[in-house]
Amino acid sequence: MRNFIFFIRRFFNLILFLVLEVVCIVMIQRTATLQGNDIVSSANAVSGLVYKKKSDVAYYFGLRRMNDSLLRENARLRQNIAMYNSLDTLGDSVVRIDNSDTAKHIVRFSEYIYRTARVINNSTNATDNYITLNRGTDDGVYKSMAVISGTGVVGRVEHVSRHFASVLSVLSSKQKVSAKLKSGNIGVVIWEGRNPTTLVMTEIPQQVVVKKGDSVVTSNLSLYFPPGVLIGTVVKTEQVKKNTTQRIYLRSSTNFQNLQYVYVVENKMAQEKDELEETQNK
Repeated sequence: MRNFIFFIRRFFNLILFLVLEVVCIVMIQRTATLQGNDIVSSANAVSGLVYKKKSDVAYYFGLRRMNDSLLRENARLRQNIAMYNSLDTLGDSVVRIDNSDTAKHIVRFSEYIYRTARVINNSTNATDNYITLNRGTDDGVYKSMAVISGTGVVGRVEHVSRHFASVLSVLSSKQKVSAKLKSGNIGVVIWEGRNPTTLVMTEIPQQVVVKKGDSVVTSNLSLYFPPGVLIGTVVKTEQVKKNTTQRIYLRSSTNFQNLQYVYVVENKMAQEKDELEETQNK
């Protein structure tokens, strides 16, 4: 008690000043004067700044949840598009219905399922680069499934466990992707092990006109990749005299050095197609 009284006596002037200052501010604020409005405006500005910072922090920590939600929505939309594209209207010259000249029926020739995944490890400077995903057999991911990003082709599942999958990247000497030019000509896209942003398309005849900026997409001959997925854009071409073809250099549409989220693509018709082709080869 003695120390408290001593403290009050020592800082009496300062305490009195602060009390009177608070009383003055309250009285000014309660009146409709210009000073009162200024105080209220200043208080609102400070409060708004604090609330904005609080909101920014909450938004930052919620980004991962938002990304996961957007990925799931994109996967659903991609699957809907795939289902729509898998309906082919064919003219049947044998069947006759209602005395019409031709009959049309719907044929489901392929069906893709998209599953979201997050990249947890990635390499870009090896001869054969691999990407590790946080999805495995428990999530419906199996060997040989295609992997794409929101911007283009990524690779193919090579190894898989219950909770993880290892993807052989397009940036690999073992990986070849069946590709198609804007003109419809089909070739093969490879990586030559140099720049992770540059791919090379081969097996294109020299007479095919290729322009800088043309898009190269996956062809319908690929067993695993859906057709029409962007691979890259043409940067330059180079004539190969010994076999009358040309090498087409592409800028990869996928940024492998900043890859965070991908889609694992299942072709539900792949197994049936494999079995049929194995029977033909026997």
